[in-house]
Amino acid sequence: MTLTVGNKVIYPSHGPCLISSIVKKVVNEKTMTFYQLLVLNDGHGTLLVPVDKIMSIGIRPLMNQPEIKKLLAQLKRPSTASADRRQRGRDNLVLLKSGSAFDLAEIVESLSELVETKPLSFGERGTLERAKRLLVYEISEVTGETKQEVEDQMDRALIARTTRKVCVA
Repeated sequence: MTLTVGNKVIYPSHGPCLISSIVKKVVNEKTMTFYQLLVLNDGHGTLLVPVDKIMSIGIRPLMNQPEIKKLLAQLKRPSTASADRRQRGRDNLVLLKSGSAFDLAEIVESLSELVETKPLSFGERGTLERAKRLLVYEISEVTGETKQEVEDQMDRALIARTTRKVCVA
């Protein structure tokens, strides 16, 4: 994947970033090339990422419109989360680290479904909020809609899942 200044990408666990420049730095007496990324979410910040590590880190382009529709449809489907809290935690950590929007959606759908039957642990609540926030940032960046509008769309998709589940039962 070749990236240029001005491209927007997703950095796992940080969300949308703008490639602001390409810089060279000397590290351990070796000149290395880095992408300088400006984090576009509410936290802002700057990241330096070695050019030769972007694939292993999981940096990817932003989703496109058809993918967003598919992702919102995924949120409408019932999910299956592990009954064991520790296993769920491990599974969700792997999904979070992947950087995939669809993996984040899997976390949102499974923990949203779980919260309907029992209270989430403090860690699970944080994981749910983080996954949802990262999805909201990305979808908002792609569509140009406000974060609140995107969050409302996601909530409607999750409600549709609940409604569909009730109708099937």
